[in-house]
Amino acid sequence: MEWKIKGIRGALSGEVRVPPDKSVSHRAIMFGAISRGTLRISNFLFAEDCMRTFEAFREMGCEIKKQGNDVVVNGVGLKGLRASQKDLYLGNSGTTMRIISGIIAGAGLPAVLTGDKSLSGRPMGRIIKPLKEMGAGISGTDGDRPPLKIEKISGTLKPIRYVSPVPSAQVKSCVLAAGLYAPGITSVTENFQSRDHTERILEHFSAEIKREGLTTSVTGQKELKAADVSVPGDISSAAFFISAASVIEGSEMILRAVGLNPTRTGMLDVLSRMGADISVLDKRGGIEPEGDIRVRAASLKGTVIKAEEIPLLIDEVPAIIVAASRARGETRINGIGELKVKESDRVKCMTENLKLMGYEIFEEEGALVVPGGGGTLKGALLNSYGDHRIAMSMAVAALMADGETLIRDTACVDTSYPGFMRDLESVKK
Repeated sequence: MEWKIKGIRGALSGEVRVPPDKSVSHRAIMFGAISRGTLRISNFLFAEDCMRTFEAFREMGCEIKKQGNDVVVNGVGLKGLRASQKDLYLGNSGTTMRIISGIIAGAGLPAVLTGDKSLSGRPMGRIIKPLKEMGAGISGTDGDRPPLKIEKISGTLKPIRYVSPVPSAQVKSCVLAAGLYAPGITSVTENFQSRDHTERILEHFSAEIKREGLTTSVTGQKELKAADVSVPGDISSAAFFISAASVIEGSEMILRAVGLNPTRTGMLDVLSRMGADISVLDKRGGIEPEGDIRVRAASLKGTVIKAEEIPLLIDEVPAIIVAASRARGETRINGIGELKVKESDRVKCMTENLKLMGYEIFEEEGALVVPGGGGTLKGALLNSYGDHRIAMSMAVAALMADGETLIRDTACVDTSYPGFMRDLESVKK
């Protein structure tokens, strides 16, 4: 599958309702499955990644049904899962593999977790280490790469106080998930704040969660209580429209019902200090706050993104790079290490694709430098490298380019935003 995109001479205008939040959809299934009682997940994301989570828990004996745009989960409690009779194939979903490992290890079940080529190249040592410290039998292939093998254990895991070497919501969530099964208190300390979707949803399911600065802890062996979950729109999916509307002259867009969790709005903070005209309208509370985001085109200026900001905008960096390329002055993005171990090496992919369009970004002293200055992009033959966020970011760049751009291997976008091109076409004027 490939996209052909012609540069536009007009503006972007209109409204888009982006897909449901992927991170929240994953966690609602995972922790709902091990709760007691029945819950409804409204506005669930029926994209490929989340469906891997959906199917994995059905394979382990949890009754999960689709009802319209919702999902109904009959939770089986902490001890109700059963071992799958086959390997659990998780596709491209690193979120699923990392968090489900904590649940399966905590439940004491045997399992083999596999994934596609991209997932099979992603580092899992970051979860293997703490799970082994807790007493789990878990190992990777060729070091710390998937497939992962989890062995059945007798007894229970032990609680730990884990200091994570990387600020990662997936690592934190894995350890807290395993800690649900361990007697006593399990804690995770990070050097920078990461996303807190797991903490929010566990609190919603009546878990004993405590937060003190950069340390989060959970008290184990207490049953979770099922409760309905409403999933907001995914700000990571909105990011591509926010970037485009910020820099394409004359644009004005509204993104409806977007999640505004403070640990996910780093992109809005960065673009606002670059001079973007972004307003939040009708902010509403809940497990995950949400609201409408209005974006108007503005003249952007370069900025410095600190390493401690990266965990709060990790998935939005490719879209920020495209916006920063149009800004006045240099943008320097520090703390780029985690960008190299996502679905692709996003630093390399963005660098190579933009170079093909006649614009160069580069690494310098551990930072990614985007020179700014605008300049004319030219249409080119680009590759998504199997990464949905690279594909969508380059689609935004293609809108601003002279001529036609062809982006190859775009089926990967189905993992998070199957209707992206339809929505993009709807706001082109």
